Amino acid sequence: MSHPEPLVIGIAGGSGSGKTTVAQEILNRVGASRIAYLPHDAYYKDLSGLPPAQRADVNFDHPNSLETELLIEHVLHLKNYQLVELPVYDFSCHSRTEKTITIAPRRVIIVEGILIYVEPKLREICDIKIFVDTDSDLRFIRRLQRDITERGRTTENVIHQYLKTVRPMHLDFVEPSKRYADIIIPEGGFNTAALDMVVARIEAMLRQE
Repeated sequence: MSHPEPLVIGIAGGSGSGKTTVAQEILNRVGASRIAYLPHDAYYKDLSGLPPAQRADVNFDHPNSLETELLIEHVLHLKNYQLVELPVYDFSCHSRTEKTITIAPRRVIIVEGILIYVEPKLREICDIKIFVDTDSDLRFIRRLQRDITERGRTTENVIHQYLKTVRPMHLDFVEPSKRYADIIIPEGGFNTAALDMVVARIEAMLRQE
């Protein structure tokens, strides 16, 4: 029995731009039972072999910090209606855990992350490329709140990382990748009109297929 080819949606944007909110809105509106969700954050390279001090010094905003080849492999497996095992990354100690989450193939595949349009092979397999565009001050505030509450970081640590790697890498990689987007959404999940348009486009493509 042949399956219709899944629709692959990329959601990119700077750290704290609201990418996850957009992804969750699409999940809620299109239906979680129809979507396989792959966050690029889950594919950080395993640094458990490094001393803790060296792990903290790694540039986590550079494309080389991520195992993007594995993410591409997983997307292709899902497109072929095969199960994949999503890695589980522990941000508090900068290492990949032994746990995985089984992701079943679905009609829609969402790939979300700040650097997903930097890799040409990943761009090529995205049918719809969304970029969430949010002012830098709002992105920093959101990142500060998230890293303190969810990832066990201190204010000083977040500010140091932002100035040392987050901002420079955003300017070098993330912002230039915006030119590859099919759809740019200002203010992320708070842009109801843009989300309505995106969901309508997804529903129309699914009906056609």
